[in-house]
Amino acid sequence: MAESSQTARKTRRGSIDSLPPSMSSSISSLSEELQCSICLEVFTDPVSTPCGHNFCKTCLNKCWNNSQTCSCPYCKETFKHRPDLKINTTLRELVDHCKKKTPEKTTEVLCDVCEERKLKALKSCLVCQSSYCETHLEPHLRVAGLKKHKLMDPVSNLEDYICQKHERPLELFCRDDQTCVCSICTIKDHENHNTVPIEEESQEKKTELMKTQKDVQKTIQNRIKKIQEIKHSAEVRKGFYTELLEMMEEQQKAAEKQEQELIEELEQEITELKMRNTELEQPSHTEDHLHLLQIHSSLCSSRNTRNWPEISMKTHESLETLRRALNQLKDTIDDKLTQTVSTELKWMQQYAVDVTLDPDTAHPDLILSDDGKQVRDGDIRQKLPDNPERFDYCACVLGKEGFCSGRFYFEVQVKGKTEWDLGVARESIHRKGQITASPSNGQWTVWLRNGDEYKACADPPVSLSLRVKPQRVGVFVDYEEGLVCFYDAESSSHIYSFTAQSFTEKLYPYFSPCTNDGGENSSPLIITSVNYNK
Repeated sequence: MAESSQTARKTRRGSIDSLPPSMSSSISSLSEELQCSICLEVFTDPVSTPCGHNFCKTCLNKCWNNSQTCSCPYCKETFKHRPDLKINTTLRELVDHCKKKTPEKTTEVLCDVCEERKLKALKSCLVCQSSYCETHLEPHLRVAGLKKHKLMDPVSNLEDYICQKHERPLELFCRDDQTCVCSICTIKDHENHNTVPIEEESQEKKTELMKTQKDVQKTIQNRIKKIQEIKHSAEVRKGFYTELLEMMEEQQKAAEKQEQELIEELEQEITELKMRNTELEQPSHTEDHLHLLQIHSSLCSSRNTRNWPEISMKTHESLETLRRALNQLKDTIDDKLTQTVSTELKWMQQYAVDVTLDPDTAHPDLILSDDGKQVRDGDIRQKLPDNPERFDYCACVLGKEGFCSGRFYFEVQVKGKTEWDLGVARESIHRKGQITASPSNGQWTVWLRNGDEYKACADPPVSLSLRVKPQRVGVFVDYEEGLVCFYDAESSSHIYSFTAQSFTEKLYPYFSPCTNDGGENSSPLIITSVNYNK
């Protein structure tokens, strides 16, 4: 009976399977083109931005309501005024038409008992391993023995819901082995395991999926917001540089005009002086003494000429005025950039974590404070167990806690030091022997040498030019983004960023106070609390 029932069980697939392959593919492709890039669903009330991109009206309004500027979430073009969004009726009609014509994969489960014209099944029985229409289901609702059977919505693959070993319904979930089991499995193969009804486990999994979905949606919004912040910063910088170039161009034109006028005036004066020189040359050789005396006073009289030293001084003053204006504009640009970096730093500081040094990783020369917040070089090798976690060549130490997801931030005081290394390192970093600091070797660090030489230990290393010597350094990591940033926490200035990195294991805060250097570098590295009120 069971064999005949399974043989009789057939599925009728409607719509898409009955369409020609080319038509099904075309409609499916069109559906993908009609998706909103914000919610990733088919458009609902589609609207178009001035740049020509389309979004759901609700999605776009929500995006703009959460931002200070109105820009296209797709191409990032910014609009001076918030566009008046109108429904794209043509696109909406196309979406509606596509929804009506898009074939949906539907499976119609038929009754296994019906002999001539098989009717649509109403329920499937996991015990009988058969599906029944409304008429043939009636005994399961009436007979006492059958009423105990487990019914479910009709499915065509009933064998997937049956334990293949015991031929019993898979009604339980083993949390120890993360698999569905039957009641006999719990007595034999899964004895003393933590098992719960599959409905209970399914509900928990649904809750987890919903939470994950919310986290993904939140991450999408954060990424969009971050793009907008970066674009706004770029626009501010571009605006100031444009203003600077325009000002320089105007000053250049004015200076060129003034120079040309002065040159023309000087050439005119030279011509007049040459003529006078000729006038003076002729009487100097004459023997007509009377005539010479008559014209002498007119020839020797002073002529009106420009005070060229004074003009030269004024030109110099004009250049000095231009130089001061340019320096003032440069200072304004630097202030604006500092404000932007300061805003970014405040955002990162919200991810501050409590970092404590791990003594089991510390090089034997290093001395850690009792609270695990300070480290310095003691110049004397201590007798410590040579455990696998401990560095035995490089004078460094890791933080106790590692991070394998999300964002984290910490700050370290480097005041009074002439050399130091800071950053993060992956868990599998070599602890024994010499280490070359680089991302390829599992380190993302910056360091100071000789009191004023800063370098990012990239592949290859990058020399850094810092306007101010940092006294407290902030380190920010975004694990999923592959980002490690370093900031001067006091001046709110950016030091360096490792971008587009790929993290696959835990990252630990990394510290090296470097050698004592005869007392020149005796100050400790100090993990400080983050000042949120800056």
